[in-house]
Amino acid sequence: MTLKIFLSALIPKAGQEKLSVLLVLISSVITLSCHSQQNENLRLQIKTQLEIRTGAERTDKYLPLLKGKNVAIVANQTSVIGEKHLVDTLQLLGVKITCVFAPEHGFRGEKGAGEKIKSGIDEKTGLKIVSLYGKNLMPSEKDLEDTDIVIFDIQDVGARFYTYISTLEYVMEACASFNKDLIILDRPNPNGHYVDGPVLEKPFKSFVGMNYIPVVHGMTVGEYALMLNGEKMLKDSLFCRLKIIEVENYSHSDLYQLPIPPSPNLPNMNAVYLYPTLCFFEGTKVSLGRGTPHPFQVIGWPGMPDGSISMTPVNIPGVVTSPPYKDTLCEFIDMRKKISSVDSLPRALKLEWIKDRYRLYPEKEKFFNNFFNKLAGNSSLQKQIRENVPDNVIRKSWEPDLGNFKMIRKKYLLYPDFE
Repeated sequence: MTLKIFLSALIPKAGQEKLSVLLVLISSVITLSCHSQQNENLRLQIKTQLEIRTGAERTDKYLPLLKGKNVAIVANQTSVIGEKHLVDTLQLLGVKITCVFAPEHGFRGEKGAGEKIKSGIDEKTGLKIVSLYGKNLMPSEKDLEDTDIVIFDIQDVGARFYTYISTLEYVMEACASFNKDLIILDRPNPNGHYVDGPVLEKPFKSFVGMNYIPVVHGMTVGEYALMLNGEKMLKDSLFCRLKIIEVENYSHSDLYQLPIPPSPNLPNMNAVYLYPTLCFFEGTKVSLGRGTPHPFQVIGWPGMPDGSISMTPVNIPGVVTSPPYKDTLCEFIDMRKKISSVDSLPRALKLEWIKDRYRLYPEKEKFFNNFFNKLAGNSSLQKQIRENVPDNVIRKSWEPDLGNFKMIRKKYLLYPDFE
């Protein structure tokens, strides 16, 4: 396979390539030498669902545990076995499902960021749907009264502020509090090939940062759950009875190509790789392209002088409501050009991307909003950007806590690490 074909498979143009084409193009494992700030000798492998068996697919490992049990499932549109939803598959296999818990974006993944998720009945299955987003973040004792086992199966993307790991933490606390078993059907972390960023500080805990981890944690959901238990990170040091169904043929040096978008505004691998850095712009005046064809792949604002793409953000049902600069023409930089090869994929947060936009923004006193510090997990990063502190100095300020986290992380890894 030529490099040109490989790269087009890795980073397809939105809407031009279907999954079947992608799988054919990269049906064998391809390894390229990559240079990294963290590990110059790190080699990454591109892997698809042809080469990896997710925990959900390993039914022989968990179906016997469900026999004769009442089962609740925490799931969304990524909870699939092949092309069939996990819930549909388990119903066909005779598993008694009591209810489905829906995280941000909903059970079927049809809701945009921040949209209210309503409890109700799923039209396709007739199952009770209980929302875990909004006012109700944790299953109640009543929600679980007819349940023996809870299954958690959601595709994460490896960033602290991606809320599915917050939902996981609440589910673990509920299971621990109400004496329920939890089975996690593990999935690869597409950003599991590096660890970076400031570790969350206690005053900045929120639903977009519930525990003392860096922005990019480098763990699968299963590994993260083991750490929450092992390090007594759950509320009141609760301990959740937990079983992880591991992924087969995965390591943290793998770049796993997600077969299904993990949420409406992360429509492809471009967005997934850019997300850990670009999400910081949610705490600024910069648009991330919500309401355009390229969310989390472009950055800009009205009249930005160095933009190369002109687009007008609009409401998109099921994706975004009232995006920043709605119905206003904006100039954007195409950030996809920053990751045009495996060598250029992020191995660290790109501080220069944030600092460049701050320097260019005409009203610097209005650049940041109150959300930025929650995303950063501290108040110092905003101050460092305002004062134009050099990147290496900013990174040095992270080192003590980041180094401590890396040592803790290693204790709970289920898969070969990237180092």
